[in-house]
Amino acid sequence: MGVTRIIAGDAGSLPLAVPSAGTRPTSERVRESLFGALESAGLVDGAAVLDLFAGSGALGLEAVSRGAASADLVERAPRAASVIERNVRAVARSLPGRRLTVHRSAADAFLRSGASSFDLVFVDPPYDMTDAEVSKTLALLTPRLTASAVVVVERATRSGEPDVPAGLVAGRAKKYGDTTLWWLSPADPAAAPHPSAESQST
Repeated sequence: MGVTRIIAGDAGSLPLAVPSAGTRPTSERVRESLFGALESAGLVDGAAVLDLFAGSGALGLEAVSRGAASADLVERAPRAASVIERNVRAVARSLPGRRLTVHRSAADAFLRSGASSFDLVFVDPPYDMTDAEVSKTLALLTPRLTASAVVVVERATRSGEPDVPAGLVAGRAKKYGDTTLWWLSPADPAAAPHPSAESQST
């Protein structure tokens, strides 16, 4: 089992366990850049966060460490879900009062089953998940978003732009070598601003 860490915030530097197989944790470099952009846009503080295909839970837990009000972490794989629960217990000791909930569920089943709305969503599906499957998940997610929500989708750069379903619009994309992060938001033009449409490489 590997180890990563929370980068910043109230639980900064806290080590997190990473499943030994079957997941692809977002690197610290990518998380640091991502959260710098999210915080600059005012999208983290007080947010209700959803972390789909959560793996170790590092994205959702990083958000809560940096001021998000809550995080729902969704993971189907039993071993990975157990690791997330271990990480949540560790983080909860540093962040009393924050709501951290682990859901042992497939992403699509979770999205169909509840009514909660989310302000910030991380979608990090396995790279072998097809574009059609990712689009289906995004379509199920759309009704669960607040008007000003931002969805960050992590995909292999070689996969190209995800197939964005009706109800969502693509904004910024940023490439980190073999990984690209795509920023999506509700199609409602009244939604709060997020980083403008652009493509950046590092």
